[in-house]
Amino acid sequence: MHKDPDFLENLRREMQDGRSWLDRTIVLAYAAFAGLSVVAFTLLANASFSFFERIANWHGGWLVLLWMPALTVGIVWLTRKLAPGAAGSGIPQVAVALDSRLTSAERGRFVSLRLSFAKVLLSSAGFLAGLSIGREGPSVQVAAGVMQHAQRWLDGKSRISGYALLIAGGAAGIAAAFNAPLAGVVFAIEELSRKLESMSSGLVIAAIVLAGLVSVSVFGNLSYFGRIQVPALGWAALGPGLLVVLVSGLLGGLFAKLMAMSLTNPALRLNQLRARHPYRFAAVLGVALAVIGLATGGATFGSGSEQVQLLLKGEGHTPEVFVTLKFIAKWLSAWTGAPGGIFAPSLTIGAGVGQNVSALLAPEIASALIAMGMAAFLAAVTQAPLTAFIIVMEMVDGHSMVLSLMAAAMLASLISRMLARPLYETLAAAMLAGTQANKQAGTPAHADKA
Repeated sequence: MHKDPDFLENLRREMQDGRSWLDRTIVLAYAAFAGLSVVAFTLLANASFSFFERIANWHGGWLVLLWMPALTVGIVWLTRKLAPGAAGSGIPQVAVALDSRLTSAERGRFVSLRLSFAKVLLSSAGFLAGLSIGREGPSVQVAAGVMQHAQRWLDGKSRISGYALLIAGGAAGIAAAFNAPLAGVVFAIEELSRKLESMSSGLVIAAIVLAGLVSVSVFGNLSYFGRIQVPALGWAALGPGLLVVLVSGLLGGLFAKLMAMSLTNPALRLNQLRARHPYRFAAVLGVALAVIGLATGGATFGSGSEQVQLLLKGEGHTPEVFVTLKFIAKWLSAWTGAPGGIFAPSLTIGAGVGQNVSALLAPEIASALIAMGMAAFLAAVTQAPLTAFIIVMEMVDGHSMVLSLMAAAMLASLISRMLARPLYETLAAAMLAGTQANKQAGTPAHADKA
């Protein structure tokens, strides 16, 4: 028979194990540091984009035709020369680092304290250039790199593994970036680990709490997009809602397919050109992004979070072609090879879909359709529906829309799966294959050490 736990005996053992308490203190300190890193990144990214907006509004904004390509080339050059592992979103890198087949040197190519520092600076430079990027994916890599660094100070016999530290860091990054603690937990399960062991769950929650507290202490305990006023949704909302989900699912699946093809298919003719002339390629895309931004009155520059906030309040309006042009702008920004995430731009595109459908069919429930579009498009792109609907629910304080957001995310994800493979999984597989190919060829790892 199993004996019941002896509380006093277990408490005595815990209090006597001083090294275990020291390890826990170290990890908690790193969790707070991870949150502080995400906060610093947020402040720097916001300041960088504010400066870009002044450039874009100066004398009609024509300076961006020179500004964007010049800075884009500079960012791509710095990324390729100094921190190749910082390119792109950051979430695939963390997923690759979780692979048990990698050596510590190989893992350092994707997640390290040095890369976290580089990611903050290079992604902020992307906002300074006006690229259509988000900071949430990069926040995952930043926080994971910080948490992973704690392992070097832990006892060799510690029960806290490097795997658990990476999971906790990634979850803390999402939670702190979106001020969405539940989304951090679900993201850790759905997108990173696919499972959450009991030994890791406490660490994940502790990291989320501490990183979240740091973020809340700076930005306040407010929903990312505020609280939306949701009208009563009856059967009349079914048709417009289904149209939002269908369009978002199809566009999101197409976006994931296009991104995977552009970033992982070396046989593509344009990718061959990009490989031969990466800086000229980045310059041309920078000019294209500047033209698109000027054509939309600046609506496609940056992450688009400001437009979403206005749309949800009923105070904003986007051009009829905004969804198409923001779609293209995000794709081209990623194709340059500059660091930057896709979460926030995906939410913006989804909000544009909801706005267009509401203007056409149901303006009285615009806020609800916009929120559904955000959840649906993000779920279609990432094929992580639980994470998508919880992120949107927490960002808009939309607890009254739980069922609607859940249904929108699930259906859009199903539609996307008919068109494309999961984007992050595809990108991570390509990175891992490249690492294995280099190992077989005897190419040095050039790990980023920190």
